[in-house]
Amino acid sequence: MFELVDALKQCVERVTRFRRQHQRIGEQNTKAGLIEPVIGALGWDVFDPDEVHREYRRRGRDNPVDYALLLLRTPRLFIEAKGLGENLDDPRWANQTISYAAVAGVEWVALTDGAEWRIYNAHAPVPIEHKLFRAVRLEQDIDGAAELLSLLSKDNMRDNRIEELWKGFFVDRQVHAELLELFGTGEPAPEMVALLDRRLARLTRDEIRSSLVRVRATFDFPSSAASSPPNRPVSTPADAPVVEPVALTKPGPALPDGAEATPIGPRRKAKRPVSDAERTVKIMDMINAGRLRPGTRLHARYWGEQHVAELLPDGSIRYQGRSFGSPSAAGKAVKDGVHGLGIDDARTATDGLDFWSAEDARTGETVSLKEIRRRVASGEDA
Repeated sequence: MFELVDALKQCVERVTRFRRQHQRIGEQNTKAGLIEPVIGALGWDVFDPDEVHREYRRRGRDNPVDYALLLLRTPRLFIEAKGLGENLDDPRWANQTISYAAVAGVEWVALTDGAEWRIYNAHAPVPIEHKLFRAVRLEQDIDGAAELLSLLSKDNMRDNRIEELWKGFFVDRQVHAELLELFGTGEPAPEMVALLDRRLARLTRDEIRSSLVRVRATFDFPSSAASSPPNRPVSTPADAPVVEPVALTKPGPALPDGAEATPIGPRRKAKRPVSDAERTVKIMDMINAGRLRPGTRLHARYWGEQHVAELLPDGSIRYQGRSFGSPSAAGKAVKDGVHGLGIDDARTATDGLDFWSAEDARTGETVSLKEIRRRVASGEDA
């Protein structure tokens, strides 16, 4: 595990250096400098083609897969590599490798550009867009990346540890979908009203129904990796929202001015106040200050998936081929794409500066747009 963490730290240092120097290192250098060190740290012999087979073809006429990791000369994992900075959201990359894996009888597929790893179950009986198991960016969470990628180690693949976690994840995703349906917006599920009616004898069904219309519920399914302590999340299931615990409040009559409702459960972390100077800073101001560069990729994690947009020279944002005038509008487009059109505005309302992160061109680190705005407003030097 320590060897893997060290390898990932070296990868992050290289990624940061390449990006700071605006280097496009290409696919072959990405493999050599960012991907193969990780494969080796996972216990696979990168010099033995019976374990790590490059440009693998099941049949001579097939298109090659960048890497096949084999146990007893049988492929157990396909890895599709892209050059650092390539758009992993392009569905072609995952689709072609997953389809090939399904035909070849290989269950697990990884897609990576060296900075981000996405792991798919090619055999899952779900549409291809739901085959994603986990995704992680090394720069954002080295420990989480180590816990996730350790599932792809030679020993853990031999023990099929990843299959055990997938089964739990697959069940959790289905339960999560039903919970959202029960607690979704609009008319509450009749069975939920009936259940609470039996448990809350002092309330009428109309009162219960009205309360359920107001509720906004979130659900979290912590999971543990091969080397992680119990209940420590590795990353979030692909269909589960990434949320902080929300402080619910007891319903009741209006409180006197200055009084607070009694919290139930953990409080949300207090947000730092935004100064008047910060509020005047626009995206173009961040570009003009040299903190953002046109063409920079914006990253957001929502419902366990990474979403990528591009900053355009006029300060607008391109996401999935459409241009948006603000980060909030682009963030709303992400949520509309996840949930579908027609959901209420409260659910899609987005603080775009919090939602999107980008590289601070002066420091090379990836932070939220809100943090970059703060740095511009304060005149903070790199």
